Amino acid sequence: MRIGELSRRTGVNAHQLRYYEAQGLLEADRGANGYREYDESAVLRVKQIRHLLGAGLSSEDIAYLLPCAVGEAPELPGCPELLAAMRSRLRRLDDRMARLAQSRDALADYIDAAERMGSESYPPFDDAELEPVPA
Repeated sequence: MRIGELSRRTGVNAHQLRYYEAQGLLEADRGANGYREYDESAVLRVKQIRHLLGAGLSSEDIAYLLPCAVGEAPELPGCPELLAAMRSRLRRLDDRMARLAQSRDALADYIDAAERMGSESYPPFDDAELEPVPA
């Protein structure tokens, strides 16, 4: 099947499919006319990629895990190397979420403090320019 058909069957646009191919996640043969030709297994492979991306894995992580993937969801065997890779990604996500939570809390504190001070202590702003308007 050509890239347009694979796109229709998976709901993934052709640009993303070409990206997956460039990342080594998806393989295509080239016809005599130069068009990409995918076999039937590409539909399952794209669905696996989408699920793994949805889990927050990078294309590098997925390239490592994908050869072991079974089924659409996909299921991954519990071998030590795969578990180590997934745990590493989970730690990175946890660290990122903790930093985001800290940033969110700090921003909320600034908003609370600004609301407590009231608008009288600030120079008026011109909404169009978001710059203080001279008094």
